[in-house]
Amino acid sequence: MKDRATKLYVEAIQKLKEANDELCRPEEDVVSQLVCYNSQLAIVNYLKGFLLQNEIETRIDESINSLYEQCIGINKKFEEIHLSGFECNAHKDESQFCNQSNQFSRCFDIADSLDAFMRREKILSWT
Repeated sequence: MKDRATKLYVEAIQKLKEANDELCRPEEDVVSQLVCYNSQLAIVNYLKGFLLQNEIETRIDESINSLYEQCIGINKKFEEIHLSGFECNAHKDESQFCNQSNQFSRCFDIADSLDAFMRREKILSWT
């Protein structure tokens, strides 16, 4: 499971980088759906990687909230990552895109905070 977790972490880091690269473009050229989608994939992969690292299998269709709650069950420090304001439709099965411009930056902020948390807690100590 450790190899699978590592692959998820590597993909999460890549997706966060892609979201950041998109945000660094001139404002009129930013594709908000890409920022949101890549940020969400980063979040999902970080959470699933952590669960796999702790020998917990996940379902392909589990929500971010469900994954997050399972992570808190293992490590209460995950409560430091606040999902409030995460109003993308990914939580609702309709779409994986943010509906408003301020939401895509919130998606990115959550993914970035999760990345920083995982590094600070030495969960990503191999990077």
